[in-house]
Amino acid sequence: SAPSVEEPGTSGDSTEVLKDATIVYINSDSVVANYEYLKDKQAELEAKGKKLDAEYKNRAQGLQAEVNNYQQNDSNLTMGQARAVEEDLMKKQQNLRVYEKSLMQELSKDEAKVSQELYEHVSKVVAQYGKENNIQVVLKFNQGSDVLYANEGMDITAPIIKILNDRYANGEAVIEADSTSVK
Repeated sequence: SAPSVEEPGTSGDSTEVLKDATIVYINSDSVVANYEYLKDKQAELEAKGKKLDAEYKNRAQGLQAEVNNYQQNDSNLTMGQARAVEEDLMKKQQNLRVYEKSLMQELSKDEAKVSQELYEHVSKVVAQYGKENNIQVVLKFNQGSDVLYANEGMDITAPIIKILNDRYANGEAVIEADSTSVK
């Protein structure tokens, strides 16, 4: 005899799951724009970026002053001395490039860390909110997502932002405090 073909959603317990499925969404752009913790971390990153940029510019200006000094006084040097100074300046220029690259990597690492923290904070709060409100699926909605339309009644962005900001304002770390500081 031919195997029986079950209708979708009629096998065993899956009918109950589908019948009670609750799907909501969170607007990630709104979370990014309104989560106070993230605003503070972005301000810290911006301040650090400005500080590192100033340090880099200071070193670059120092090197440029050495180059200018060499160019003004190169006629007073022997060929051997001039070659030694040029080699020294080239090494310093190469070191400056390495320093610049290390600063960019440091900032990039800090930005990635903040992004990971944001993901962890939001995921933890969304999971807890989902359990407390019998939600089975939470979609991320933003301009680049696959969600083209969703009824506003399915939007849980505002309560999630409120929970995140309340926890942050009360000093409740969603993630261990030591892992959230940007140095």
